[in-house]
Amino acid sequence: MARGLPSAASLARFCQKLNRLKPLEESSMETSLRRCLSTLDLTLLGVGGMVGSGLYVLTGTVAKDMAGPAVLLSFGLAAVASLLAALCYAEFGARVPRTGSAYLFTYVSMGEVWAFLIGWNVLLEYLIGGAAVARAWSGYLDAIFSHRIRNLTESQVGVWHVPFLAQYPDFLAAGILLVASAFVSCGARVSSWLNHTFSAISLIVILFIIILGFILAHPQNWSAKEGGFAPFGFSGIMAGTATCFYAFVGFDVIAASSEEAQNPRRAVPIAIAISLGLAAGAYILVSTVLTLMVPWHSLDPDSALADAFYRRGYNWAGFIVAAGSICAMNTVLLSNLFSLPRIVYAMAADGLFFQVFAHVHPRTQVPVMGILVFGVLMALLALLLDLEALVQFLSIGTLLAYTFVAASIIVLRFQKSSPPSSPGPASPDLTDKKYDSFSDHIQLVGAVQASVSEPGQLRPALKPYLGFLGGLSPGTAVTWALGILVASAIMVDCVLAFGDSVLYLSRWGYILLLLISGVVFLLSLLVLGAHQQQHRQDTFQIPLVPLTPALSILLNICLMLKLSYLTWMRFAIWLLIGLAVYFGYGIRHSKQNQQEPPPGLTTTTRYVVFPSGSLEETVQPVQPVSQEPAQGPNSME
Repeated sequence: MARGLPSAASLARFCQKLNRLKPLEESSMETSLRRCLSTLDLTLLGVGGMVGSGLYVLTGTVAKDMAGPAVLLSFGLAAVASLLAALCYAEFGARVPRTGSAYLFTYVSMGEVWAFLIGWNVLLEYLIGGAAVARAWSGYLDAIFSHRIRNLTESQVGVWHVPFLAQYPDFLAAGILLVASAFVSCGARVSSWLNHTFSAISLIVILFIIILGFILAHPQNWSAKEGGFAPFGFSGIMAGTATCFYAFVGFDVIAASSEEAQNPRRAVPIAIAISLGLAAGAYILVSTVLTLMVPWHSLDPDSALADAFYRRGYNWAGFIVAAGSICAMNTVLLSNLFSLPRIVYAMAADGLFFQVFAHVHPRTQVPVMGILVFGVLMALLALLLDLEALVQFLSIGTLLAYTFVAASIIVLRFQKSSPPSSPGPASPDLTDKKYDSFSDHIQLVGAVQASVSEPGQLRPALKPYLGFLGGLSPGTAVTWALGILVASAIMVDCVLAFGDSVLYLSRWGYILLLLISGVVFLLSLLVLGAHQQQHRQDTFQIPLVPLTPALSILLNICLMLKLSYLTWMRFAIWLLIGLAVYFGYGIRHSKQNQQEPPPGLTTTTRYVVFPSGSLEETVQPVQPVSQEPAQGPNSME
């Protein structure tokens, strides 16, 4: 047994390293980046990230193959589902005004290894997403010139028939990414100005589409003669919702840019709400006029909007739509190239990624190395790879990030409120301060006694009914309840997704499993709601916690289970590569690892409040743990 103790202690320290948290520095606004973005800048960044190629491609695809004219309901439901995740991002972005988005939010609440894996997946999401949009951009421009660019490239280079490679190298897509990277490296103000320009043109074109589309509308296209409003029924609407959900994933650029916002606590929530509302309105109205202009079953999925105007005899309007689509995709490219280097910068600044990416240019005050390196890498992906098979991979990384952010909201809301500055073990604020008056003693005693009702503890009114939970240490019941909530959410979604097709459950077995998992989910939700939460007036907080993030977790897991097994295999391989990077570099170079004191050399400070109201202070050093076997029942504290 004596030989087993050191290895057990080492394993415990290793697990602590994996789950160590980044200190939540809420009051610090200091940054090496430039705080120059206003609420309008952040709003247009969010609009640019959401209203892009999805508006010009996704609407036609979903309308023709999944939902028919009810595509507008699919977009509406997807917007509501996205709002659940957006609210979680808004609270974190306002409370933690630092770059990093989902990576940072996970780091301050869930642990280091989870944060790294989320950041690792977000990197791939931006890389593939930017490359895919660049190829769509070149495809639209090529279509305007009757595919002369593609024909010229194929005649000079030839057609490739290699797995995972495109049929021909897309030099136009790679070129636009390199040009965009050069502009983004000039600074946040230049990126914002370009985004303003393209976003304004895109919004004007969308307004033009809506107005002219309603003028050309034929209500009979929604009639029973053409198949009706919802030809694929409710299941078609829900299938369309799952696809339309990915049209709203660009709002996280706002949270990723919070460190460059002038007033992040106010600007981030407002920008997320306005941009999501504008994007939802644009998608719903455009899909409405599209299915009213021409019958839904005759749409061209590749260029539905432009083709609809061509078929109605408005060729000039088709060119305007094509120009608007190019401007909209430019905003998505800028959004990807703006966010990706800042995620890398946040990981490198924390020591979890290579330090070269933490360098900020002294004049432009942007992470220029991250912009250039990942801009070139994104251009290579767009140049060579066939991205159609990889686009599905984007979904799983995004949904996993949303799930962790929602869980992080629950963790953070039930944590004890951190003081403005974190005093050390022997902080002079508490251990060396001399109290000059009796009122000083009263104030400190009151603060210590108030800790009885701090977040994470059972509500006093419920102690007579849930007394068995009151005996647990603060936060223990919350931790277990959150774990059970996530597990039951997975079970509910598995039963709904695979109960008939994979598990082949009988009807009573299906209902029984669904009922059991649903009851467990609700009970864990009630246990969370029975505990005290943080209530702050100085920053935005989402309503109905833990219900809102719990619904977001349930929905995100449900959508993840709808993805193909090949997507899950690629995801597992990418995670293994990320774990190799973390254990090979990040865990040793982490800033939190460098700040940790040697094992066994810490001190603790205890405060004892006596009934008389006096305060006695006791500081006891903790001796290093002996390597000899412990003697006595209390030796393993």
